[in-house]
Amino acid sequence: MRKSLATVAVLVGTVLIAPGAATAKPPGHGGHGVQNVIPITQILAFGQKVTAVAVEYSSQVNGRTLDRGTYAVSDSLYNFRFNPVEDITDPTKRANRTIAAVYTNDAPALNADKRSDPGKFVIIELAATDPGGNTVMAAGNYVKVNADLQTTVVQNEDVYAQRGQGKGHGPRLAAASDRAYAPTKPAINLLADDFVYKRFTTTAGTMIPYAYHLPAGYDAAKKYPVVVILPGQGMGFNGSNEGVQVAADIPATAWLQEKWTGTSEDVIVLAPQNQRVGTAAAQADVMVELLNAFAREFSVDQDRIYSSTVSYGSTLAWAALATYPGLFDGALITGGFAAGAAQATAIAASGTPVWITHGTHDHLLNVVTTGQASYNRIWNAYMVLGKTPAQANALVKYTEYADSAFYEPDRHLAAAPTYEDKTILRWLLAQ
Repeated sequence: MRKSLATVAVLVGTVLIAPGAATAKPPGHGGHGVQNVIPITQILAFGQKVTAVAVEYSSQVNGRTLDRGTYAVSDSLYNFRFNPVEDITDPTKRANRTIAAVYTNDAPALNADKRSDPGKFVIIELAATDPGGNTVMAAGNYVKVNADLQTTVVQNEDVYAQRGQGKGHGPRLAAASDRAYAPTKPAINLLADDFVYKRFTTTAGTMIPYAYHLPAGYDAAKKYPVVVILPGQGMGFNGSNEGVQVAADIPATAWLQEKWTGTSEDVIVLAPQNQRVGTAAAQADVMVELLNAFAREFSVDQDRIYSSTVSYGSTLAWAALATYPGLFDGALITGGFAAGAAQATAIAASGTPVWITHGTHDHLLNVVTTGQASYNRIWNAYMVLGKTPAQANALVKYTEYADSAFYEPDRHLAAAPTYEDKTILRWLLAQ
């Protein structure tokens, strides 16, 4: 159902993001055997990947007969940050995933305690940071969520139903075989599926896809801080990749999880997906119109609006910080482009707190001419205004990451180590 945010702005069409389209018929026969294979994804520091698989049987499974050797899970080693897209389906570019836990459940869902509950689903949890299972793929100069996941499961040992009268294995549900079962249902995308995906049309007729997430138990009578996520160049909208700005990197979903933020405070997340057409200033104008319309629709604390950027998203943030002083109450710039001298002067004049992070060996944006230059320009602008060094240090901060801070060798994605530091995220929410 369409909703009007205001007479000058229109929200249209919810977009369903469901990577992992069914690729095979359910392989069960006569109520026995494997019925379905369902990938489960999570978004980690370097983006979304398959971190578990739910295998469905015809009836309750005897969890006592299962162990990590019961199954083997294989996946493509393709990673859009490093590999050619052809590697996705290359049979020589695959590897077995590390199985971390196996248990039963009554739904295709994870159990925090990794213990079996009665149910017909076997949950195979995988080591989160081992190679393989990445869901984001290249699409020309952009990226998108892969609709055809390459995860497969082999059942190495017989799987049995619950025991009758408490004795024995119970009836055999599926015999061991070397058959590799591909996904039969779309992936369950933890947190990413909880976002609402829509489109916004500006007064000038420009369309921009966006995603947002409201806290559980959202109360319109309360005011909530909002973090605006401004993604990288490849996560911009190319006509067919809606939703990738949530899946490709950690920033959008981190604010929903206390394990990342270090606080239980409820936060609204807004993730625009600009079309990367025209200047950064023009794209910033579109983003700001969306933000203002969103803030009229939802209960946003006008004194706690923050921006967090990845790579190219910094150009929109710098433009907005300079052109709309006071719009943002704090900004986190990770692995970004340089703020211009005039922008630095305007940002210092507004007094908006900024924390800049960058990788020392960023292979795409040289740290000296981007991260360091932005920090130095803003800091020097505060000196011109008569601030003391201590005052400037409180308003503009800088962190540079050595190679050891990146668990994947992409030194450009400074968002990964930045978001692993709860101190920085709590700092942003405190502004």
